[in-house]
Order: sequence, then structure tokens, then C-alpha cells
Amino acid sequence: MTHGMTKRSAVVVGAGVFGAWSALRLARDGWRVTLVDAYGPANGRASSSDHSRVIRAGYGADTIYTQWATEALTDWQWLSKKSGETLVEECGALFLGESGSAHLAATAATLTTCGVTHERLDAAAVASRYPQLGVIGLGDAIYEARGGVIRARRAVAAAVATARAYGVTYRQARVLPPDESASVPVVHLADGARLEAEQIVFACGPWLPALLPDAVGGRIRPTRQEVLYFGVPAGDVRFAVDRLPVWIDFAAGVYGIPDLDTHGFKIGLDRHGPAIDPDTADRVVGEDAIATARAFLARRFPALMDAPLVDAHVCQYENTTSGDFIIDRHPCWTNVWVVGGGSGHGFKHGPAVGKHVTDLLGGRAAVEPRFALAGKSTEAARAVY
Repeated sequence: MTHGMTKRSAVVVGAGVFGAWSALRLARDGWRVTLVDAYGPANGRASSSDHSRVIRAGYGADTIYTQWATEALTDWQWLSKKSGETLVEECGALFLGESGSAHLAATAATLTTCGVTHERLDAAAVASRYPQLGVIGLGDAIYEARGGVIRARRAVAAAVATARAYGVTYRQARVLPPDESASVPVVHLADGARLEAEQIVFACGPWLPALLPDAVGGRIRPTRQEVLYFGVPAGDVRFAVDRLPVWIDFAAGVYGIPDLDTHGFKIGLDRHGPAIDPDTADRVVGEDAIATARAFLARRFPALMDAPLVDAHVCQYENTTSGDFIIDRHPCWTNVWVVGGGSGHGFKHGPAVGKHVTDLLGGRAAVEPRFALAGKSTEAARAVY
């Protein structure tokens, strides 16, 4: 930046993983940034909350997500060093599939094309390497060596703290829905304050449909999602993060994370739940989710089938039509950007999203067609896993 040149300015609404990394990357690029969130970074209502999230590059034939996840891992490791915290555990990622799974075949091909280290394992090899994992009905599997787990809430907090160290101003305040018919966009806060900047980024996850009903509306559908933590047997280290990778069973629609920081063995139900209001919904896990998780444990991790439930969280996905993100200009304002639609798989990509947003605002990138608002409808047709 030329000495004495006035910094360009941006307001980022939403301090989840997309907003935090957008603010951080913009500040690193020389922007003057204000970051605002109604409840705080990775708060209990946010999609970016909870103890942990999976990081993996395996995405079927979706090369863009494989590339972005690989780039993001480098940035997550950078943030770990910058913050002095171990935010990522590269325990590996194991993708489980039925015999002849087309998704696994496409994943292996894409990982090979992108130079991502992985192994193809049959059921016998899985059983030999991970005897704590039941393989009845299992076809093939893929092991991705540099997959693993991110300490989610800590990671978002670290991104916001690092952004502030780069000069970002953080405010905890509620943003009112802007008048989408106005010729000039204005960010008004509930306390009467007004935030002004050259560029405005709305990266507020499940709150996007309510804040921008004309531009977003039903193109993002917040749904209730349940994750459960089961207590491992006393003295049993087989389910620790250094003994077992994260795993995804695509056919069952279930994923899991080994016992990280003694929180318990995590089971996530990767299915679209009922609609949720992120402001008012109670976060109590239902008995049907517990029963579903226990039935899965009985089949894949039988030693945990009777394990006690030690923790459980209800968060949400903010789903787009296909599962692709939305990263695009507001259709009425050239200086307003909509960033969201993580669709349950977006957390790992936070750094890559932040970089792309910074490149868009800086005029160094064009909108990726897959992330355009115009390509999203209100009909669910999920295609990204």
C-alpha cells in the first residue's frame, strides 16, 4: 500500500467462520474492517459453534472443494502458529462406502488429480488397522492422511482475536435488516448506531434469509442438526484422537470424530433436519437422534453401543439448493456481498472463503458460477457431500 493512501473500508456482518476469516484476510490485505455479530464469535446459536469440525479434502468429483480444503489446511496451521494454539489435529480422515460406491471412486480420482495423499482400503484392511470399527456390510474405504479435526469454537475465537490484532474493530450488536429497495445500502444497528463502509459483507449463516429476504429468502434453509458425544469406557484409549481418524459413512449419513480433549466420541447425523429459527429455538436433542446414533454405534463401534451420552448439541445447517456456497454480490447493490450457505460442510473452508471474498472485493477475482445467487432456487437438491 502506498504511504499515506487512505485504507479501503469494509463492514463484515457475522463472526462465524466465514465472517471471521473474511475480516482477517481483508485486514491482512490492508483494509480497515469492522466486524459485528449479535451474539459473539461461534456462539451457541451459530453454525460455527461446537467443540470440533472435520477437515478433509475428499469431496467426490467436486475438485473446487478439494482444492479449497487443501489450501485452507495451510491457513489453519498458520492460524495455529499465530495464535499459539493447536487448532488442528491431523489424525486422518476415513471415508466409508458400500461396495462399488461411485462417490468413493470419484473421491479417489479427484484426490489423485489434486495430489492429495490417500489410500484405498478394503474392509479387511480397515478391520486390521482399526479393530474398534465394525466392518459388516462395508465395501471399500479411502484413508486421507492429512484429514483430521479442527477445534471449532476455539478456532473461530482465534481467527477473531488475530483479526483484531491486525486492526479489525469488533462490535457485538444486532444488525437490522437493511431496506433492500434503497438506492444506497446502510447498516443500522438495533442500538441506533450506523456503520458505514465502501464494501459490506453479510456472512451471517442462518440469519441471512431474515436479514436479506429479497436477495436470499428461501435460497438458504436453516435446519436443525444434532450431534451427540458418548463417553468412552474408563481407561480405554482405542477411541482417542491419536488412535482413530475422523470418519464419514456416506451411505448411512453419519460422521464422527474420535474422543478429542476428553469431550467424548462424537456422532453427527448428516441429514437435513426440520426448519429452525436460530434466535428462538431451544437446543435440546431429541430421543430419536439418540436412538439413531446408538443403532449406528451398535453396527460400526459395538464397544460403545451402551456408552453413556455425556454431551449433546443442537446447531444448524444453512442449506442451499445444492449444498454449494453462496458468495456473490447482492443483486441490487454492487458493494454488498452475500457469503453463506455452508450447508453443513463449510467450516473447514473458512480460510479459503475469506481469501476469495478479499479477492472479490479487491477486484482480483470474479464470482465463481457455482457460488452465484442466480444458480440457487428454493427447491432442495443436495449434491455436495
